[in-house]
Amino acid sequence: MSFSNQSTSQTIIELQQQIKAGQLSSEVLIQQGRAAMEEHRSLNAIISINKLAGEQASSTPVTDNRGLLTGITIVVKDNIHVAGLANTAGTPALKNFIPSKSASVIDRLQNAGAVIVAKTNLHELAYGITSDNPAFGPVGNAFRANYIAGGSSGGTAVAVATKMAVAGLGTDTGGSSRIPAALNGIVGFRPSTGRYPADGITSISKTRDTVGPMARSVSDAALLDRVLSNTTTSELPVELKGLRIGVPRQYFYENLEPLVAAKVETLLGHLEAAGVRLVNGDIEQLAELNQRVGFPIVLFETGEQMPEYLQRFTPDLSMKELVEQIASPDVREVMGMVMAKQISAEDYRQALEIDRPKLQAAFAKHFQQHRIDAIIFPTTPLTARPISDSRETVELNGERHPTFATYIRNTDPASNAGLPALSIPLPIGESQMPVGVEINGPVNTDRRLLQIGKAIETLIHQHHNK
Repeated sequence: MSFSNQSTSQTIIELQQQIKAGQLSSEVLIQQGRAAMEEHRSLNAIISINKLAGEQASSTPVTDNRGLLTGITIVVKDNIHVAGLANTAGTPALKNFIPSKSASVIDRLQNAGAVIVAKTNLHELAYGITSDNPAFGPVGNAFRANYIAGGSSGGTAVAVATKMAVAGLGTDTGGSSRIPAALNGIVGFRPSTGRYPADGITSISKTRDTVGPMARSVSDAALLDRVLSNTTTSELPVELKGLRIGVPRQYFYENLEPLVAAKVETLLGHLEAAGVRLVNGDIEQLAELNQRVGFPIVLFETGEQMPEYLQRFTPDLSMKELVEQIASPDVREVMGMVMAKQISAEDYRQALEIDRPKLQAAFAKHFQQHRIDAIIFPTTPLTARPISDSRETVELNGERHPTFATYIRNTDPASNAGLPALSIPLPIGESQMPVGVEINGPVNTDRRLLQIGKAIETLIHQHHNK
């Protein structure tokens, strides 16, 4: 199975032009998507199909953002509430939970004319990075079915990559929209924390979680961001010449798969040739601060939030019953830690109120001190690995390493600091697996970062098409 990750697909704007001209319809997009769902059923990307999508496409009034998404098909990770569709969060205990009200992010998409066509598979409870889900089937990679899709938003990534929909929504706690985007050759965006509404989500961390748009081009991701953030302003394109982009080699560039290293170094060379000033320099105490922030926050907040979520939406289901039905051994182990309250309130406050601000300050100082617009690095240190060989450890440069920690290494810091982050696919050869490059910007510079991403994507396509 092979898909080109260089976009031969039309952008949302191009599709909308065809729809407005009467050359295309949302019904046709829905039919094409369902044909792709059937063709790639074995990849287990989809948990449930919206059988009313066709009716909703023809009857939904456009009330917001000037119909930016009219007729465009969207898949949604199955931990984001869509009224009338089951919201399983990838776990057996919630398989019959059907929300009566959609999350605000879904309202914004539908108000802009988008059509929700399906809910997508994920790593159970969004607590992992492989999307190897025993309850709903392991999600297979769009390029090799027996390889991991990445996670936790693996189903959305695969659905977008295989054209089951034009674009999709994932969620991102520590890399869950960017990791599967990188491993399946699409674009994944994590906004600054708090940029999008957070209601109606089976969340595991109020501090770290956010919805993350996923698409086949940066332009499409930027358009989704505009709708999700309710932004009405437009920006001028960014010119690469004169940009200052940081290359923090310590931490982000350590122990890379040779293919990943080579692809990213090639891009750095192209950027420099295009007039970008690459600024070497490392972020102070990054590894230490990041480690002190991540797990203490998410484990403690899950213990606080999940029981509240269940009480509100499924009052007949207790936290204990939820955990007892978990199908994934790794998720059951983590939730056991949550239930045992292994993170104390004091440890949580230390991480949230002292260590996280220090991490944020370290990033802010780095951007300011070096006068850089963004930093750039490989999204993941390695490409996808076989599902059967990745449940606990993965092979990297001849040694076995913990799967979760290895894949999340580069995406985690931006999540913990609340920065905007964008993963862009790099060109790949016929027998190669996808590689992604990530850029991070200062907090709340989301639109600027997306514009930089567009310029980098254009440069990538120019060199690939030579």
